[in-house]
This record gives sequence, C-alpha cells and structure tokens, in this order.
Amino acid sequence: MHPSHPSSGRLTALGTQLIEIHHWLREELARLRASLDSPTGGAALTRELRAHCVGFCAALDRHHTGEDGDAFQALAERAPELRPVLAELSADHRVVADLLRRIDALLAGAADGRTVRAELDGLAALLESHFSYEERKLVAALNRLGGDPVELLGVTPPGDGDLLERTENA
Repeated sequence: MHPSHPSSGRLTALGTQLIEIHHWLREELARLRASLDSPTGGAALTRELRAHCVGFCAALDRHHTGEDGDAFQALAERAPELRPVLAELSADHRVVADLLRRIDALLAGAADGRTVRAELDGLAALLESHFSYEERKLVAALNRLGGDPVELLGVTPPGDGDLLERTENA
C-alpha cells in the first residue's frame, strides 16, 4: 500500500509521513534496480521495465516538486532557522531532477539495462544521502506543521499495489 493511504484511514504527522514516503521510494527504486538485474532486464529494457522506470521517476519528481512548492515554504515560514537546510535540500532536488532527465533520455533512446542501471545506482546513492539528511533535519519540524500530507509532500496516491504491478498491467 502506498504511504499516502494509511490503512487506519487517519493521517499521520507530516514528518512521519515523509519517512513513509521515503521508505516507499527506496523500496520502489530497489525493486526497479533488481528487475534490471534479472535475465530479461539486463541486456534490453522491456516495455514493462521502461514503464516502471518512468513511473518511478515521475513519482520522485512529484515528491520533490511538492516539497519545494509547499512543504518547504510552509516550514521556512514557521521555522526560519531551517532555511539554510531547506535551500540545501532544494539544491539536491535540482541535482536529482538532472539525473532523472538523463535517465529519461536513456529510456527514450536505445540504452540497454546495464546503462540505465548505472544511472539508477548513482541516483540511489544520492537519494539515500538526501533522504537520510532530510529526515534527520526536518522530521520533528514537519511533525509540528499542520496540513494535508498529500498536498504538502507532493504525493499523488497511485493506488494500491506497487508501481511495477501497475505498469505491467497497463
């Protein structure tokens, strides 16, 4: 189940929601990278793998756009001491966006799974550092911030099931 749909039906605090979203994104990226290691994904990208990759990149981009557009602005107003951290995180978002554009270009071209995997490995390393830093610096402050996690954290609920299942059935 996607983190923006808590099974209890109640919304969690924004900081806790952020951790859940990051956990979901980490799992999706790990699943995507593992699928590129499979015998069918290593040499050539299948339509399903391309769709999964595009879906993951879109979800990550929505998350970062939502943070930059809403959550970080609200947090900067309520906790001005975090502005340097927020600026640093937004700079990371631009680096991630550049990586996502490179991956998208590879997917649009004739790249093989190994080439895409190398880019995803770099993305995974950057995201792990970024997510960990963001969680350490912002969770407590976000938990004090009110609002709708879907709006503030940039998560458009994709529905139940994982991203790969949805793209394979499309």
